[in-house]
Amino acid sequence: MRYADGPEVSVETTIDAPPERVWDLCTDLTRMAEWGGQENLGGEWIEGERGSTGAKFKGRNQHKAIGEWETTATVVECEPARTFAWAIMDPENPAATWRFELTDVGGKTKLRQHVRMGPGPSGLTYAIEQNPDKEERIIERRIQEHTANMTATIEGIKRAAESG
Repeated sequence: MRYADGPEVSVETTIDAPPERVWDLCTDLTRMAEWGGQENLGGEWIEGERGSTGAKFKGRNQHKAIGEWETTATVVECEPARTFAWAIMDPENPAATWRFELTDVGGKTKLRQHVRMGPGPSGLTYAIEQNPDKEERIIERRIQEHTANMTATIEGIKRAAESG
């Protein structure tokens, strides 16, 4: 897999709580550090209404190989209790596009988190430029990291939603 292919990762779980409760957690940036695996340090809304299309937020992250960094994200799709998606950096050429999808399944919620890397430049493109012969290995490692972090996130949201 190459970065230009737009690598994607998805994880999902079913939560014993209604979509409205899960939605509130998916859009609560201040709590993301509780659930975001080893990378997500949380965020804060900086422009627009929480979770609304066009709103912007700062996200803080860390990685053992690079340290800490911030990104600006723009909400690109928002349907309360159903879809919350955001583009990292330039919404027209994002470094990545992330999304939560919520589906009501008989009073419970199927929660899916998804990311598509690229097509815009990111820290990953820098690593690939420095080691072009290792691109597939770099992408595979990033997919594994995203899978682990996203799994931690949705499982954390599940615990919070089900505990009330």
